[in-house]
Amino acid sequence: MKKNTAQSFEDLYNIIVRLRAPDGCPWDREQNPLSLRGSLIEETYECVEAIDEGNPAHIKEELGDIFLLVTMIAYMHEQEEKFSVADALENNAEKLIRRHPHVFGDIKVKDSAEVLDNWAKIKVEKEGRKPKDSLLDEVSRGLPPLDRAWKLQKKAAKAGFDWPDTAGVIAKIKEELEEVTEEIIAQDDPSALEQELGDLLFSVVNLCRYLKVEPSVALQRTNIKFTERFKHVEERMKETGAEMKQENLGLMDKYWEEAK
Repeated sequence: MKKNTAQSFEDLYNIIVRLRAPDGCPWDREQNPLSLRGSLIEETYECVEAIDEGNPAHIKEELGDIFLLVTMIAYMHEQEEKFSVADALENNAEKLIRRHPHVFGDIKVKDSAEVLDNWAKIKVEKEGRKPKDSLLDEVSRGLPPLDRAWKLQKKAAKAGFDWPDTAGVIAKIKEELEEVTEEIIAQDDPSALEQELGDLLFSVVNLCRYLKVEPSVALQRTNIKFTERFKHVEERMKETGAEMKQENLGLMDKYWEEAK
């Protein structure tokens, strides 16, 4: 008989309890929330990759890995009697209900923008969160730089600080590229070059934001495409017996174009 969601989660929880027991797995017992941070980030990106592939079996596997890590980290806190796994789940359920009065209450909304406005009010009025000094303070500093840049720009744009059209965004990218070129020619201040490159990246991220494209997702797709094409070049070079080195760049470029 196929198990329901509650039964399957209980199985996962019990397995984690067993792994963390005194006579459990030495490796699992050695882990702590800090040591699992990297794994949590890595598994999340692997899940994003699986979603991009559109492969249900792969998505299922990667989501399972995330469920494992999230439950494991919560159980570690349960072991220290800071909060239980059930506390974390119940807290989230209560928050979802509280922040969706248009679903679980009598509040009426006309669109998703109004839903977001209501969330901001609920956080302050019902959850006791202090209003941020700046809209940008709402963006986590723990995000990867690319994602944080995108979210910072979204917050600023929501407040009306935005370009009127794509022409302005593209012009800004060209301006920043010129400044990068000037610093490369000058070759006298590595710190200034780093700053200008950062400005250029920020401007490109802003174009993504303006066109409603998530930059990290777009970049991940390009990473995958680059990897596939480079592997093709490696295979073709191996077939011809040519080495992967600068002197054979012309041949490598030929195979690169072949991979497109």
